[in-house]
Amino acid sequence: MGLIILFASLFILMALRVPIAFSLALSSFAYILYSGLPPVLLMHNMVNGMDSFPLLAIPFFILAGALMNSAGITARIFGFARAIVGWMHGGLGHVNVGASIIFAGMSGAAVADAGGLGAIEIKAMREAGYDDDFSVGVTAASSTIGPIIPPSLPLVIFGVMASVSIGKLFVAGIIPGLLMALSLSAMIWWMSRKRDYPRDVSFSPTVIATRFKAAFLPLMTPVIIVGGIVSGAFTPTEAAIGAAAYALFLGTIVYRTLSVRKLAVISLETIETTAAIMMIVGAASVFAWILTANQVAAQFAEFVLSFTDSKAVVLLLIMAVVLIVGLFMETIAAISILVPVLMPVAAQFGIDPVHLGIIVILNLMLGLLTPPVGMVLFVLSRVSKVPFEQCVRATLPFLIPLIGVLLLLTFVPSLVLWLPELLYGA
Repeated sequence: MGLIILFASLFILMALRVPIAFSLALSSFAYILYSGLPPVLLMHNMVNGMDSFPLLAIPFFILAGALMNSAGITARIFGFARAIVGWMHGGLGHVNVGASIIFAGMSGAAVADAGGLGAIEIKAMREAGYDDDFSVGVTAASSTIGPIIPPSLPLVIFGVMASVSIGKLFVAGIIPGLLMALSLSAMIWWMSRKRDYPRDVSFSPTVIATRFKAAFLPLMTPVIIVGGIVSGAFTPTEAAIGAAAYALFLGTIVYRTLSVRKLAVISLETIETTAAIMMIVGAASVFAWILTANQVAAQFAEFVLSFTDSKAVVLLLIMAVVLIVGLFMETIAAISILVPVLMPVAAQFGIDPVHLGIIVILNLMLGLLTPPVGMVLFVLSRVSKVPFEQCVRATLPFLIPLIGVLLLLTFVPSLVLWLPELLYGA
């Protein structure tokens, strides 16, 4: 009965559009009261859930991304990507994807990509004569690369919840992120040929060299982050601090585009975003603790074992569960709740936790592109002034290559695990 109250109150609160952090906390509190447990357990478990050194990486990665956006560095990245791939059919579509790959190495969040680069990309594509549907669809789909290529806020959360090396998760995301980019570029090429979209610019080594020079220092950000972690020079948390310090250096000393007023606004935005994420992490930790105390993970594992002994079927079942949860729940909350349930099943069937982390995060990224949550779609609707329903329709074709990559990574784990095994050992 207690679990019925837990889930029923959660669904009712979510249906009433109560913020996910409060929905999780209030439903957990209802369970605690019904079970006759001390109410102080709510705060105790929330604090324990947030008391983790690796979670310190979150505010610094958020700060680094915000500094990059406000310092005008995203425009330099866009210009460099334009010089490299703008000469292809549907050039600005490929530029969109290329810029997202580069920006992914700085922000680690799909919403930051959509909100930061999205405004620049959609404006440029409109001026070049691209349809709004194509522009919004490409921008939405390419933004999901950010949480896969390191650094990644969702991978930090997954690493903390699953007690998995965040460094290994970061390295494991490189090849999947590039595969996502290649699949989206193939879709862009096909649609561009079909709609006869133009080449944006002529191929010019001179222009590429000029744009590379202008974007060189920002391009060093992912090199510092990933190179430092892989070499063992610093931890992911220290890498986040270094990225924020480097972005601050570029904005204030090198380019001098950050004023005191801008820094104050950026700081407040970082504090607000971090507080919201940590509230979700804390509330989800209580919810996950209740599930663990009631042996939901063990019961789910028993159900799966009674249903099938095929690893392939188990992977499909896990993906179906994650997809359904991702449609209705914010990414950070979904990770915090799903990990304690899925890890025992993965261990039972010999699924590597690093492999599980990548496919779970990619699966949840699809939830950012689909209603009713669709956070990226809401951001792009606001940025582009395109109705939300139209944004949903525009994004649907680009889900096809992303789902194809998800299935490929699910059933060919070596694509995920080869690089971490090469750099860290088996």
